[in-house]
Amino acid sequence: MVKTLYLIRHGETEGSEVRRYKGSIDVPLSEKGIEQIKRLSDFMARTSELQAVYCSPLIRALNSAEIIAEPHGLKPIVIPDFRERSFGVWEGMSFDEIKARYPEGFEAWTGDPLRYSPLQGESTLEVKERVIRELNRILNRYSNSAARSNSSNDLDDISIAIVAHGGVNRVILCQMMGIPLENIFRIEQDYGCINIIEFCEDYAVVRLMNGRCQITGNRK
Repeated sequence: MVKTLYLIRHGETEGSEVRRYKGSIDVPLSEKGIEQIKRLSDFMARTSELQAVYCSPLIRALNSAEIIAEPHGLKPIVIPDFRERSFGVWEGMSFDEIKARYPEGFEAWTGDPLRYSPLQGESTLEVKERVIRELNRILNRYSNSAARSNSSNDLDDISIAIVAHGGVNRVILCQMMGIPLENIFRIEQDYGCINIIEFCEDYAVVRLMNGRCQITGNRK
């Protein structure tokens, strides 16, 4: 069964100096984002042995997952439902642009951020449904494999990584900690951050949240 889950947000993306709702838009990692993930990958290679790496299909998460998986001789397993929330017609727009162009929709969203979805987009509850469904499938896959194995020692202390997005990670963390989803925006997820979740049977303990490997100079 899974002992440790490393939940990671992709690195910084190109154009991140202007805060925009990128959602399901495919934007690449910036040079700084690549460096962030390389440093995180170095840390994980020294401190953990991964058996699998799962990721969103969006290029910023997939490329981050490839960097993290490589030292472990793995290829990322793409899970389409780990993609970031779709903001529909709001995608690519800044906070101020949304407020100016869609004032009624913006007001509806701030009044009910869990259930409201922009035109052609998703609500937070819809994102939770698909994300937690796939998360449970992954965790159950290892639990069921251990139960069927005659040599379960080989399946003890499984460590896996999920490389996804700020919104997806927040949904998972709320679920793991039993926090009402209304508090989702009280959880910070910086670019290139790592969260460490350990399991004792079905009981999850968050050991680290929003941890980062600082970029302080040239990599050695």
